[in-house]
Amino acid sequence: MEYISRELERKFLKMNQVFKVLLVTGARQVGKTTMLKHLAKDTGRTIVSMDDIRNRELARRDPRLFFQMYKTPILIDEVQKAPELFEYIKQICDETEEKGLFWLTGSESKKLLKNAGDSLAGRVCILKMYSLSLKEKTGITFASDLPYTFNGLVEREKLFPQYDVNQIYEHIWRGGMPELLDFDAEQMYSYYSSYIDTYLMRDAVDDNGISDTEGFRRVLTACAAFVGNLVNYSDIAAAGGVSVPTAKNWVKILQTMGIVFLLDTYSNNELKRLVKTPKLYFCDTGLAAYLSMWTSKDVLMNGAASGHYFENYVVGELLRNAAYGTTKVNITYYRDTNQKEIDVVIEENGVLHPVEIKKTSTPERKVVKAFNVLNVSSNELGNGLVICMTDRTFPIDEKNLMVPAYIL
Repeated sequence: MEYISRELERKFLKMNQVFKVLLVTGARQVGKTTMLKHLAKDTGRTIVSMDDIRNRELARRDPRLFFQMYKTPILIDEVQKAPELFEYIKQICDETEEKGLFWLTGSESKKLLKNAGDSLAGRVCILKMYSLSLKEKTGITFASDLPYTFNGLVEREKLFPQYDVNQIYEHIWRGGMPELLDFDAEQMYSYYSSYIDTYLMRDAVDDNGISDTEGFRRVLTACAAFVGNLVNYSDIAAAGGVSVPTAKNWVKILQTMGIVFLLDTYSNNELKRLVKTPKLYFCDTGLAAYLSMWTSKDVLMNGAASGHYFENYVVGELLRNAAYGTTKVNITYYRDTNQKEIDVVIEENGVLHPVEIKKTSTPERKVVKAFNVLNVSSNELGNGLVICMTDRTFPIDEKNLMVPAYIL
């Protein structure tokens, strides 16, 4: 299969200039190893996988001998399987000022992040990778962040083919796992079934000590049913047949594994009566669609959860932009006890950009009224976006823009 350029490449190579160790984390099978092997091609970098039992046993038994055999610069794949290496990586780093010595990949886990953080503090840059975005599938990557101006969005729009609602939902239903690009429906079902059994359940047992794998599977499936909703641990626990504390713990584990993410509420001292409950989304909509048994793009697009999946897609693309971009971006949502809600609040460089998400191609102008609740915030209120199925960027008023969902 032809290599697909990833947006994370730009940030990874830039951080490689200033850090001795780079660790790329993320859910299983999102393309971490493929990207780093592509970047390492023809550079002379040693490539070693901890999936090879001989390498893994050597690394665990005698890390010093391991690094005598395998010289830097080096790419170590699935490094979480040999945590004994971290102390020796630290020693090697402290003996030189050379940058980019170690490229590491690891399936996301609390244990991996703790080991890397404790042993390699100040030496490691940890970057998170997600499954393919729509623009990566299209073959488009950006060196600049998402603009919030009319002119900036129009220029961005020119780089994209126009996607209609059928094409957007094909991406939502299929998801972004690189291996699935050319699979038909039957092959996709088998892939996701194997993915859950081979990776997620095994990681639940090996990395997180979960013995009730069937209960964990039911909680995972329940999470897919609540995509785009406020997290209700009681409902998830009931659907999973487990206690509320167990459901809460397992949702946290799924978040650590890179399967779900919880969108926190926007908070500000000037704003009172805010709801504190996060909203639940999946990092990959294809996995959620499989778990909820949406058997085709059309069934999903016309089903009861259609709007929630469209919202999940938009929030997921914004999350990817934040992870791969040049500036620090905070993504939250707004909801207060008066039922006023803003789907997403993007905070960048001290400026707030409220975002409303609508599946329609012609959203009503009044949807931006909710944005006014942010006027009492001490942050500057920038342009607001209504991300929808419009075919082009269009001004709603002097402060708010209608934006095609496919250009995110």
